[in-house]
Amino acid sequence: MGAARRILDRMSDRSFGRLSSLVATPAGRAIAATVGAGAAGLFYATVIERNAFALRHVTMPVLEPGSTPLRVLHISDLHMMPNQYLKQAWVSELAALEPDLVVNTGDNLAHPKALPAVIQSLDGLLAHPGLFVFGSNDYFGPTPKNPLKYFDTDHERQHGEPLPWRDLRAAFIERGWLDATHRTHEIEVAGTRIVASGVDDPHLDRDRYDTIAGRPNPLAQLRLGLTHSPEPRVLDRFADDGYDLVMAGHTHGGQLCLPFFGAIVTNCELDRSRVKGPSVWGNHMKLHVSAGLGTSPYAPARFACRPEATLLTLTPVSHGDAEFDVESLPSLVEDHS
Repeated sequence: MGAARRILDRMSDRSFGRLSSLVATPAGRAIAATVGAGAAGLFYATVIERNAFALRHVTMPVLEPGSTPLRVLHISDLHMMPNQYLKQAWVSELAALEPDLVVNTGDNLAHPKALPAVIQSLDGLLAHPGLFVFGSNDYFGPTPKNPLKYFDTDHERQHGEPLPWRDLRAAFIERGWLDATHRTHEIEVAGTRIVASGVDDPHLDRDRYDTIAGRPNPLAQLRLGLTHSPEPRVLDRFADDGYDLVMAGHTHGGQLCLPFFGAIVTNCELDRSRVKGPSVWGNHMKLHVSAGLGTSPYAPARFACRPEATLLTLTPVSHGDAEFDVESLPSLVEDHS
């Protein structure tokens, strides 16, 4: 045993000596610096930025002239796990914003047992008027995926275990939120008359736009479309029908971005310039894509793309005068399915 120990000690000394000699060379120092930078970057992306939640403030002129500004909180892509207590605490604090309307564009779950955490986190927001549509990770759990497949939007998708989407939907509806999936709702929020329609997740080809097709009530002060994945084919339909604003999620803002370049991929057919935040689609319609608050548990990293919720202040368009008196508008039906 003693001889073997001495041999191992000599081998260790030699290995350490060789490593020291390598690090002492320019090439060795470059390799060490690269490895160190990679380790630091991985730590930052998986531990720090992934939990560096941000509240964005955006103003978008989309309401009819003469309307009162409307504060809308856009949340998306929670991808909640039961033990994500930091995220749960941060989301629960959003209720203090007291938005006029909450819009949730899906992917709330990442685990079959995460439903209580989602409902508890959103408890305060569920006391406010809300609209929602679901995404793939409300129906099916995430699965490991080759990162290179994100560059191929036509790759075959594999679904994980079923998630309790029916219970999630029931909990939202019980608290007063409206399911906009293939439905049209006509509501009044904070004095603003809204027509809201949505589709099921286009990323899974579950969208059936024909169920809501047609021009929305022209007497509404806001014509709002909802979709989880901002697929151009769906955005075109909303724009052609005369919607003022479409809200979506899914892209995670690119999730892993490059400084001075931005998102590498969008994980859908949307172009990179619209991967997150406000933009224009077509001649009239505005688009807002949330970078979301979570990640897949199989890719728990963000870089140059903090997790976010967005408080949008919707204001009247700046051109022209209102052609009608808001007080003279006929009452919109409460709900049209």
